[in-house]
Amino acid sequence: MARGDALEITVSGPAGERTVRVSNPDKVYFPDRGITKRQVVEYYLAVSEPLLGVLAQRPVTLKRFVDGVTGEFFYAKRVPRGAPAWVDSVEITFPSGRTASEVCPTEPAVLVWAANLGTFDFHPWPVRRPLVDHPDELRVDLDPQPGTGFADAAVVAAVLREVLAEAGMVGYPKTSGGRGIHVAVRIRPRWSFVQVRRAVIALGREVARRIPQQATVSWWKEERGQRVFLDFNQAARDRTIASAWSVRGTPRATVSMPVRWDDLTDVHPDDFDVLTVPALLAQRGDPHAGLDSESFGLEPLLEWALRDERDHGLGDLPYPPEYPKMPGEPPRVQPSRAKRRNDSS
Repeated sequence: MARGDALEITVSGPAGERTVRVSNPDKVYFPDRGITKRQVVEYYLAVSEPLLGVLAQRPVTLKRFVDGVTGEFFYAKRVPRGAPAWVDSVEITFPSGRTASEVCPTEPAVLVWAANLGTFDFHPWPVRRPLVDHPDELRVDLDPQPGTGFADAAVVAAVLREVLAEAGMVGYPKTSGGRGIHVAVRIRPRWSFVQVRRAVIALGREVARRIPQQATVSWWKEERGQRVFLDFNQAARDRTIASAWSVRGTPRATVSMPVRWDDLTDVHPDDFDVLTVPALLAQRGDPHAGLDSESFGLEPLLEWALRDERDHGLGDLPYPPEYPKMPGEPPRVQPSRAKRRNDSS
């Protein structure tokens, strides 16, 4: 029902019906394709069931583009002021030790409310309440470096799948919405963020060991070359990636789309956007419907981490610069700068 320049949408959910006000629904969010706020809201309603399965009970950072894709964006890591009482929250702790209450989506109306605020991407933590210090999801971010693209990431993903199988694990891939690929593995929530990150490092090192010309875990960009970077620091506390089904801030309004392994050699990220994905979901169902059917232990990967340190002298890798210094972490000094210091001493 329209009222002035606003739209009131009645959304059904587990707690009954909610009425959500969408202001300026015809505001253009994606000028290249004429996609409006209304269409983004309609998109999130169409994919609300699988998306809420992804976000359920998780703290979620909202990536907001209040002026559309051509404007500035920011990450809302706290529940915005004025949020309705039915927008649930969960307290998380940042690496600094500070805490915050983040949005915890529990019903479709929250998705509409967030989209009205200009939210494109939902960035869930890899934890579920109440165990917010123990990840239940191992995430691998395959990030193509300059000179590489989605096809290169698909090649690396195939090797990653083999390595996961050798560790007794099953992963679920999705497009990032850009050139990359994300892979999620459901794990039992028994380990700390530090342990999960070490497991991802061991996993990435094994992939890079098998295809060193195509994959790398080098944190420093000057050492990566034209390879796909397995970004282990996406497993660090407070680091998140866009969820499956999230709209991305690209001119085409692409979507981070769940796919099956065999799809990776045939699809292109531009195949999946706000206009195409609802029909694909209706036709094909959710490729990640089995993600929660089984959870895995980290023991094999943590054993690989110990092996790497014992047999190859490969310990921890640098954390992002804004993180506190971590035990066992090597110096956060760019290799070329470290070499210059050594040469001048």
